[in-house]
Amino acid sequence: MTPAAALLAWYDRHRRSLPWRALPGEPVDPYRVWLSEIMLQQTTVKVVAPYFAAFLARWPRVEDLAASPVEEVMKAWAGLGYYSRARNLHACAIAVADGHGGRFPADLAALRALPGIGDYAAAAIGAIAFSLPAPVVDGNVERVVTRLKAVDDPLPGAKPLIRALVADMLDPARPGDFAQACMDLGATICTPRKPACVLCPLQPFCAAAATGNQDTYPRKAPKRTGVLRRGAAFVVVRADGALLVGTRPPKGLLGGMTEVPGTLWSADFDAASAPAAAPLPLPFRRLPGMVSHVFTHFPLELVVFRAEAPAAMPAPTGWRWIPADAIAGEAFPSVMRKVIAHALPGF
Repeated sequence: MTPAAALLAWYDRHRRSLPWRALPGEPVDPYRVWLSEIMLQQTTVKVVAPYFAAFLARWPRVEDLAASPVEEVMKAWAGLGYYSRARNLHACAIAVADGHGGRFPADLAALRALPGIGDYAAAAIGAIAFSLPAPVVDGNVERVVTRLKAVDDPLPGAKPLIRALVADMLDPARPGDFAQACMDLGATICTPRKPACVLCPLQPFCAAAATGNQDTYPRKAPKRTGVLRRGAAFVVVRADGALLVGTRPPKGLLGGMTEVPGTLWSADFDAASAPAAAPLPLPFRRLPGMVSHVFTHFPLELVVFRAEAPAAMPAPTGWRWIPADAIAGEAFPSVMRKVIAHALPGF
């Protein structure tokens, strides 16, 4: 028996039940596959599941998502992080609805040409939705394959080699099932710590298990730690409970998301100079403590200032007031929700 055959036999018995995964014998919906794959990038199944259900209930077809304002998509995405995915998700829906008649193309090159779909997502959609013999390599698959073949080259440099090994090993008759089987194995058996090798269908073929050093794979290059950045955030509440907010530029970090006013984030931030950057001529008071957040490339610390504004005070140019009952549903990224919670207990 080949490793692929052993893995698929295991998958047929132990496959996970996931809301975006078609049951055996059911047709695969490319829209569900695409939506789940974009959401699952850098995010866990547990976190994604309720977002996926909410998106599908609100936008059951790609045409429905394409017809929705991007601001509504951003609001629904809030909390999932990596917000460029949400902008690209909406742009991709429009491209599929307008350029492909509402059907995702069953071609890897055409999939890669769509907004937000890179090599990994194209391979995953192609294999799972259209049975294209494409090697699908996510973090779970990297772990399985580096252990199986004892790949000593560190990540991320080893990615091309891992992709080639997967391409050699996959079953061209069942490429979608093979991809999902590798993912399931990595998520449930070949886990980062204390893998359950005695239960693994690939254990007889595994080079790392044979030497007992499976815990040392995958090898990883030393991780770079970003320089700590600091800044200030200004929470302004009007007498009627409205909150002063703005929208970040569409491109860049947290692009298109809602924010409260603040300073630039820098390594040489001076908190003493922060009040000069306040958005309105109000008596701001600095709140005790600070808000900490970690982005992919750097950690952040924000001091928070709060002020109360008269009910008739207009918003400064580039900013707007949102009513108190709309705050929870606004498209705030996690760091801004932390800032608001720090200034408005009970938010």
